[in-house]
Formats: sequence, C-alpha cells, structure tokens
Amino acid sequence: MKSVQKDYFSEKAKDYDTHKPRTVNVENIAQGILKESFFSKDMSIMDFGSGTGLLLTEVAPYVKKISAVDISTSMNEVLRSKKDIIECELELIEIDLTKEAFNKTFDAIISSMTIHHIKNVLELFRKFYSLLNKNGFIAIADLDLEDGSFHTTDTGVFHFGFDREEFLNTAKKAGFKDLKIETVSVVEKPTGKYPVFLLTGRK
Repeated sequence: MKSVQKDYFSEKAKDYDTHKPRTVNVENIAQGILKESFFSKDMSIMDFGSGTGLLLTEVAPYVKKISAVDISTSMNEVLRSKKDIIECELELIEIDLTKEAFNKTFDAIISSMTIHHIKNVLELFRKFYSLLNKNGFIAIADLDLEDGSFHTTDTGVFHFGFDREEFLNTAKKAGFKDLKIETVSVVEKPTGKYPVFLLTGRK
C-alpha cells in the first residue's frame, strides 16, 4: 500500500521545467553521467527522484527502459504527460523507496539532486546496492555542503549538501567499488554559487 505523505512539490511541479538554472544544471549532470557511464540499448535503469523527468529525458536515447521512481504525485503527473516524447520505454513508480519493499533489479541507478531529501543515506545506498544487477553502476549527483541558503522553501530537506569524502565513504560502506567523485555543475542563484558533484561507482 502506498504511504501517504506531503507532496512538497505540488505547487512547483507545473512550472518546474521553466526554471533555466535548474534545467541547465540537469543538462550538465546528464553530460557528466553520459561521459562516465557505460549505457547500452539493452539496459534497464532506475532514475531515483525522477521528478518531471529532466534527467531521464537526456539519458533515454541510450537505454532500453527507465523506471522513474518518485514519491511526488504532482511531479509524476508532469512526467506522465511527456511519456510519448521519452526515447525509451518508461515506467512510473510512485513509492517511497526508503520505506517500501521493491523487487525489481536494474543495470544502473541514476539520480539528480535528490539525496539531500533522504534522511538515512547509508540505508538508501545499501538498498541501491541490493537493487543492482552484477556490475551494475550508480551515477548520483548532489550538492556540496552549503549554508542552507540553496532551498528558499521547505521541500523536505535533511542535508544542506554533503562533504564529498563522507558521501563517497558512505557508498563504499554500502559495498560499492571503483568510486569516483567530481564536479559536474555549478548552480547560480541570487544567494550564491552552489557546486554540484557526481558520484559514480559499481557493484
């Protein structure tokens, strides 16, 4: 049964894709993922925290199927409206992956700007590890440590970005290997400039 919780993005979803700094950031993240990752047309992957599908739209031409996992009904509705223009098979899954059982496996898990909304990152990374096929990979982008000024509204934030070394070590504790972390983007806002890193690794 689907858990009932606040949809922090209900007011933002409709205009989410019109915010230029956001779309540019995701394009940068996608380019970083495509540069580092070994996608192929027979792959089935998960986009965790898929939102309106900005990231998966960029990756779709390179894979067979994407399972879009997000808890926000409003964001999923926007993504559903784009289904016909996504260049691969698309499955929308509206669950809270941190709380609900899930029995699929994937060749890769990608994620953009979502992990700072997750309370227990190690637990999530362990779940990612269990959901990956042998030699499956992760490609996860998120914020460097910041002072809390990145989010001007409450969207269920648990972390004001991450220390890169700690983030990498958390993935290592979960079992991932061949880990690498690097800057892929910088988000510019009136409140400052916020570097975004990409973590990649393999099961």
